[in-house]
Amino acid sequence: MNVIEASGLRFRYRRSQRYALDGIDLKVKRGEFLGIVGPSGSGKSTLCLTFNGIIPHSIKGEFDGEVLVADPATGETYSTRETPVPKLSTIVGLVLQNPESQIFNMTVEEEVAFALENLGLPREEILRRIEWALRIAGLEDKREEFPPNLSGGEQQRLAIAAVLAMKPRVLVLDEPTTQLDPAGRKSVLEMISKLNSEEGITVIMVDHNTGFLFRRADRMVVIHEGRLVMEGTPKKLVSRAEELREIGVKIPAGVELYNKLRHANPPRGLSLDEILSG
Repeated sequence: MNVIEASGLRFRYRRSQRYALDGIDLKVKRGEFLGIVGPSGSGKSTLCLTFNGIIPHSIKGEFDGEVLVADPATGETYSTRETPVPKLSTIVGLVLQNPESQIFNMTVEEEVAFALENLGLPREEILRRIEWALRIAGLEDKREEFPPNLSGGEQQRLAIAAVLAMKPRVLVLDEPTTQLDPAGRKSVLEMISKLNSEEGITVIMVDHNTGFLFRRADRMVVIHEGRLVMEGTPKKLVSRAEELREIGVKIPAGVELYNKLRHANPPRGLSLDEILSG
């Protein structure tokens, strides 16, 4: 089952002369971990904003083509052009790179509860969802904490928890670890990986630091100048590392090493996963 299908997707921001997205065709399968990479300004963030209707509803511009979102729970399919953002957000949750732009309540618990209360859910259901989301995020003991007092990694996990409480089946993350130190990055990436492997949530993730995506993604797509120019498994893209570098995609040192060893005499059993995690 495809949870997202984009066809002929084009978008141009107001007062811009060029298309940020220029003819994107993309299908995302249920339960998949999809990595999106590309140089700065290639259209990755714009693409993410189309998945839950922020484009075209909240951010205006010239929008052509179609994005369809399927609800795995009901099997119903919604056009992002016709469906309001609040409805789409219960299926596709979006987490931005700066958690401070998404956090504005006085306590961790209030932050997670905010969207649920706006949905008008019963109090008992709200409390169940808060407990679940904070457990997944590893923030059970922080529920009364003032969010600005949290570490960077904790703030990002809180932003993810607030989105998770909506029970989306697709989680879209746009550079979720850019501003984090190594410890914070590690904790957030572990959480994202578990959400996909243990909770069955479809993950779509943009990351300039591509090592994690090469190691963890089921499939990767490369966006360049608003177009989808490559796609395939991480191992398939490894063989095109030189092309990726030429268009401005950062190549992990482990991928470079793997390619060198592949053409030499690699030890038996050598794998890309082992080199990237080593």
